[in-house]
Amino acid sequence: MPAPATGSGDPAATRLVTEASALLPELQELRRELHRNPELGNDLPETQARVLAALEGLPLEVTQGVGATSVVAVLRGTHPSRPAEGAPAVLLRGDMDALPVTELTDLPYRSENGRMHACGHDLHTAGLVGAVRLLAAHRHALAGDVVFMFQPGEEGHHGAKVMLEEGVLEASGVRVSAAFGAHVTSTRERGLFATKPGPLQAGSNVLEVTVHGAGGHGSQPQNAADPVPALAETILALQNMVTRRFDVFDPVVMSITQLSAGDAVNVIPASASLGATVRTLSAESTERFRTESARLAEGIAAAHGCTAEVRFSVEYPVTVNDEAETEWAVAQLRGLLGEERVEVVPHPIMPSEDFSFVLNEVPGTYIMLGARPAEVAPEDAVDNHSPFVLFDDSVLGDQAAALAHLALARLSAE
Repeated sequence: MPAPATGSGDPAATRLVTEASALLPELQELRRELHRNPELGNDLPETQARVLAALEGLPLEVTQGVGATSVVAVLRGTHPSRPAEGAPAVLLRGDMDALPVTELTDLPYRSENGRMHACGHDLHTAGLVGAVRLLAAHRHALAGDVVFMFQPGEEGHHGAKVMLEEGVLEASGVRVSAAFGAHVTSTRERGLFATKPGPLQAGSNVLEVTVHGAGGHGSQPQNAADPVPALAETILALQNMVTRRFDVFDPVVMSITQLSAGDAVNVIPASASLGATVRTLSAESTERFRTESARLAEGIAAAHGCTAEVRFSVEYPVTVNDEAETEWAVAQLRGLLGEERVEVVPHPIMPSEDFSFVLNEVPGTYIMLGARPAEVAPEDAVDNHSPFVLFDDSVLGDQAAALAHLALARLSAE
């Protein structure tokens, strides 16, 4: 287990860590309340109400979303160097939605409504509330403004896109110059922050191929154009394409997860289809997969006397950390928490994240925060999204302090 945060010797940074530790019990209470009552997608009325209640009384400009139950809060700095007009702004983000997973833990505050905060978004929300409270207490040190983005709909509902369309990046009156967020992970050591410059998480894409032939009697395939062998050949060819036509240092992960053909065992169907999730780590490999998969499927179908209808859609772009912002953020967090608490990892991970939409618009950094409970051995830890997943919410204080420190330091750097 990493040592407790010791700070950098900077009195202001040390105060943040100390104040965050004092906030920890109420942040844990909020997190556990959210955990008991998870909601899905872009419609989170109870979660939104709890966030609004947690922000009540603070010197914030709060707006609620129209297309989703988001919350945007703007904190205006009062440092003497803050410009009267056009003050710089940074964004801090936390997502709020849960998953359609039935919880199977024995936590006393477990969900019992068939939904679960199995990805830790309850911690993200509570940690961001903590950052709001810390920064509100240090308005005098803010040389600009902070936009707090409480986002619904991360789990496949494009909540970030909705908030971007509603103007979250310009909520303070000027476009934010940087954006930061943190995501807990159930398998990494508690309290360890990890990130990297460049691609951090994969883009998520969907491939759908439907082979159209001519149906017929199963006993007389010579009188039909059977799409099933064509689809089977396409499946193998797609797997070979991934390993033979893409650079191992810009990898593609494809999993074919859906197959559909006929309904009767003695009928050759008129069509057969597949669905696949495709993860990519660059815009170039994404577009190349789109082109190559269509060419391959159409060619194989034609060889079988069939046609292929190919649909490729980008669900989430690659999450790309700005190199300069990330190097700066790593240095800041090491100064705040200690060298041993912050790791620069060598490789990206293949799950996707819709904070990628924000990082496509403004430079910033996304950071992974280890939250594996001390009593869970590394080999026994299950991944985020499991119905058995456990998170240690004692990380909330350091999560809040880290986000608040990045905002304070980034505005000072402006």
